[in-house]
Amino acid sequence: MKPIAITALSTSNALGLGLDATAEGLLANRSALRACDFEDAALDTWIGRIAGLEDLPVTGDLAVFDCRNNRLAQTALEADGFSAAVVAAVERHGRDRVALILGTSTSGIREGEIAFTRRAPDTGALPPDFRFAETHDHHSLVLFVQAYLGLAGPLLTVSTACSSSAKVFADAAQLIETGVCDAAVVGGADSLCLLTLYGFNSLELLDRAPSRPNDAQRGGISIGEAAGFALLERDETAGEGALALMLGYGESSDAYHMSAPHPEGLGAELSMRRALESAGLAPDRVDYVNQHGTGSRQNDQVEDAAIARVFGDGLRCSSTKGATGHTLGAAGILEVAICVLALRRGFLPANTNLGAADPAFRCAVVPEPLAAEPACVLNNSFGFGGSNCSLLLGRPA
Repeated sequence: MKPIAITALSTSNALGLGLDATAEGLLANRSALRACDFEDAALDTWIGRIAGLEDLPVTGDLAVFDCRNNRLAQTALEADGFSAAVVAAVERHGRDRVALILGTSTSGIREGEIAFTRRAPDTGALPPDFRFAETHDHHSLVLFVQAYLGLAGPLLTVSTACSSSAKVFADAAQLIETGVCDAAVVGGADSLCLLTLYGFNSLELLDRAPSRPNDAQRGGISIGEAAGFALLERDETAGEGALALMLGYGESSDAYHMSAPHPEGLGAELSMRRALESAGLAPDRVDYVNQHGTGSRQNDQVEDAAIARVFGDGLRCSSTKGATGHTLGAAGILEVAICVLALRRGFLPANTNLGAADPAFRCAVVPEPLAAEPACVLNNSFGFGGSNCSLLLGRPA
């Protein structure tokens, strides 16, 4: 594929609102995880919660969309000058030539949970003020962002669990390459809710301590919340405004198990190889991998083995989920933002909360933030059901 420019970028996550706050947290190797204090969730676990989100409602003409997930998306739309960058892109291309492709795994399901507790005691009917389409529905996020940005191009929601907001980059690349659109706003949002907290608890995947991916004593995940957006445009039309380049993408589907990855990581390996093929790059051109690295024993082991088969032993890698929590459907866009920060600010992110790396692993896990000048990095996002996506990112020429 021809490189596609990332010309604007934003993120909101537990480390803070915006790219600067995120970079500061990463460079300090700070974990934003906190003992679970989300509403009335009675769970012995840690979470990556965005403080103050409850006090940032969606108001005005868009108040019908108000819910935790869209509040989270709103913070990212208002961060890092992102909305203004989209306005400028619309002036260049036209509002009907800018696609909008967003990923989420749970959307505003918290509103549905609240509505369920308010059912009519005699009939079981949901409360009349419950706005399913604008809050709970998976398409709510993309409808809200479309209205917020005033876009009129192709519209798509991707929900493939934890690969959702990575796969949007692949979809956007295809639409731009085939001429369906000239630019695309991509990204996603996933917010805390009881379904994911209690669901992962029932699967016995939550760590009782702050999550420590790649650690010899890792015990599971810490669920977080995040939102983020990127503006993609053809490289030749972006001029000097590119923050980074999307060089290639790879996708695959294990179809092995509903929640467990293939035991040999064959799908993960295939998505990484396809990303290299898409970019026309040899494995030795990649300087760093931001791993999916959830902190579960099986996931981290399988990913390490797959990376080693593609790149050999000793490639520098880390998972940043010990800093932010596992943000599920928003993990892709959050970790793309982290990769772009690494490219632009000259460092490799640490594997936060690492005590001692698993001695069986073949990757070189980065224990502390490392000054470096990576030219090409790979981001992995893997979802339940074996939905895999790998994205190659590089510095502009």
